[in-house]
Formats: sequence, C-alpha cells, structure tokens
Amino acid sequence: MKILIAEDDLTSRKVLIAVLEKLGHEVVETVNGEEAWQVMERADAPRMMIIDWMMPVMDGLELIKRIRSIEVSQPPYIIMLTTKGEKSDIITGLDAGADDYLSKPFNAGELRARVDVGGRMLDIRERLALQVKELLKANEHIRILQGIIPICSFCKKIRDDRGYWNQVEQYISLHSDLRFSHSICPECVTKHYPDITRPQQS
Repeated sequence: MKILIAEDDLTSRKVLIAVLEKLGHEVVETVNGEEAWQVMERADAPRMMIIDWMMPVMDGLELIKRIRSIEVSQPPYIIMLTTKGEKSDIITGLDAGADDYLSKPFNAGELRARVDVGGRMLDIRERLALQVKELLKANEHIRILQGIIPICSFCKKIRDDRGYWNQVEQYISLHSDLRFSHSICPECVTKHYPDITRPQQS
C-alpha cells in the first residue's frame, strides 16, 4: 500500500520510512503540510497518511481539515502523529478528521498494528463503495423498467431512449440481468401449427 508521511523531523521521518518499507509499503515522503497537500491533489494520491501535528508552513490539523473538506469517493485513512498526550488534544485531532493517532516516540509494533487496522478499514470502505455503486445501478434499471415504456401496438417492439425500436426481449435484456428462453404457448401452437392440434380423421 502507498502511504504518505508528512513529518518535518528528519529522525522521526527516516524511522517511519524504514519501518513502513520493511513492512512492504511504498512510502511518499514530505516534510510539511503544504507538500503533503500537493501530493494528495494528484490522481494517484496515497490511500493512507501519517501526519505529524506540529509542522511548518501548514500544520497537521490544518492539513487534515483541508483534506476532509473535499468530497471524494475514497477518502484517505489518516493517522495523526503527535507528542501531544492530553485527551483534549487527541479529541481535537479526531474531531478535525483524523481516523487514528499515534503518540511520539512511537513503538514499531504499534505503528504496524495501526497501519494494519487502517488497511482493513480502507478495504471495507472500498467494498461498501462498490456495493453502493451496484445498488444504484440496479435501482436505475428498476426505474427504467417501472417507467412508461413506448411500445408498438402492432409488433410490440419497444422504443429506447435513442429512438430505436427493439424487440421486447432485447430491450429487457439490455436494462436488466434477465435472459430469455423461448417456447410456444398453447394458443400459438393452435394458431401456427393447426395440423398438429387438429383432431385426426379416422
């Protein structure tokens, strides 16, 4: 997984990079909030961020607020890295939009565990977003099938949104997951195959 680090302290940044790369993650390194913001504006922005609270140019709190102000389909998972240990400080960070926090100096095992939790949360969000997309698509199909459909009074073809006339089974197949299996009803057998249904003369 690609993880962005925003940390101005060189020692802490290098330790973070070493631990995360050892765990198999790809690390994007930034030294302040402004650099991190520029990275997150890209189309290939990382899915997870580890942000230091106290940074020059733009601090972690302001960075988080700016990121959360933008509506995206897949928001990043944000871990706040801070020396602030007071409960009120932690609450402030979480209220700003952080998903989790890690106190400095951090333990490598705790960092791994919190990153793993974040990875699982991102996977859940992705699956839910896919399910919502599928439900919206299904709802659109239902809306189409429940609406007023222009149908020919003679041949029973249906006119689509582009003005083309389609066979009933073709139209329904295009707007749903239904598939047709053709057969012949008793009335049509009598109409079209009279020799089969006519009583045999003795």
